[in-house]
Amino acid sequence: MNRELFEKGLAQRKATLGDAYVEKNLAAADELTKPFQEAMTAWCWGFGWGDDVIDAKTRSMMNLAMIGALGKMTEWEIHCKGAINNGVSMEEIRAIIHVIGIYCGVPQALECFRVARKVLETHAPEQSLHKSNQEP
Repeated sequence: MNRELFEKGLAQRKATLGDAYVEKNLAAADELTKPFQEAMTAWCWGFGWGDDVIDAKTRSMMNLAMIGALGKMTEWEIHCKGAINNGVSMEEIRAIIHVIGIYCGVPQALECFRVARKVLETHAPEQSLHKSNQEP
């Protein structure tokens, strides 16, 4: 494993997902999962996120769209939290989910809305979710 790429990835992974989450995952790694955790940190976060061509906020927005399209909601929730850490607003998350609905279907968009509401209420309460009295 490329140690330099791992360290670069580790820093970016922690910046996006939070120190506690990343440390918990690395500490939970065993002989089965440790090589994957290390490779994923180096490859995804070191190589994939490691250049300055696309800023972290835009990468987070891209990830939400792609992971949402795949329907991987556990990962989507984690990356939704990371997107908020990288400056993605509630309005931007909503717009991303609209695109998911258009290209991947309404059921997938509804699933993304359910998870986004949970994440926003927990991790971005300042972006209050007011109920509308108007019909959609």
